[in-house]
Amino acid sequence: MGTPITEIDIVIRLALGFLAGAVIGFERASRRQVAGMRTHALISTGATLLMLLSIWLPQEYIGLKNGDPGRIAAQVVSGIGFLGAGAIIRLGNNIRGLTTAASLWLIAAVGMAIGAGMFIAAGAAEVISLITLIVLDKFERRLFPSVRNKMLELHYKNTSPSAQEALDVLRGFGIRTQSIDVVQSTGKGKEGKAGKEGKSSKLRLMVSIPDATDLSKLAKALKAAGEVSRIEIKEKY
Repeated sequence: MGTPITEIDIVIRLALGFLAGAVIGFERASRRQVAGMRTHALISTGATLLMLLSIWLPQEYIGLKNGDPGRIAAQVVSGIGFLGAGAIIRLGNNIRGLTTAASLWLIAAVGMAIGAGMFIAAGAAEVISLITLIVLDKFERRLFPSVRNKMLELHYKNTSPSAQEALDVLRGFGIRTQSIDVVQSTGKGKEGKAGKEGKSSKLRLMVSIPDATDLSKLAKALKAAGEVSRIEIKEKY
């Protein structure tokens, strides 16, 4: 059984579990994620307590000397998936919360490691997770800017939309075009008949817009590229 766990050991490990969860939770809360300091601290403290319980039971009860200390820990790994799923949010075609869900799963593992007395392993995992969440996030954003899929509609005053000019503008802003469709409509003139006054067209584009794009500058550039009367940007569903 090794060295028995004392009440002092339990309090110290629970405090360390709480601290480990609060540190990771602070980083998530600073990014306005659904799971912040309280959620991470509670999960880490709970995982630490359950790991301590797994070790404590065989130690205290003679009939459980041959029990498996990893049985409760295995249930923690399975159960944490429900909380992780709750942190994932889908907005149209955009999915958010995957990193937070992963951090919940990791902090549960850190809590179990602290509960088992693996302080060096838990500390190393804590440092690595902070590097991943803070340093790698900036590195990833620089190399792969996040984008959002949108429906861009350009309304023209005539039936000859400047598709190429619009595509050139989008390319200049680093916007990737997935599909393009031209819709022409013929209204009625002053005498109730179809006439040039009532003709218009619409250019519908499915685009991937980087989050850092200045939409006001984009709108001005698109209007300057052709006779655009109205611009609409809609969520892609």
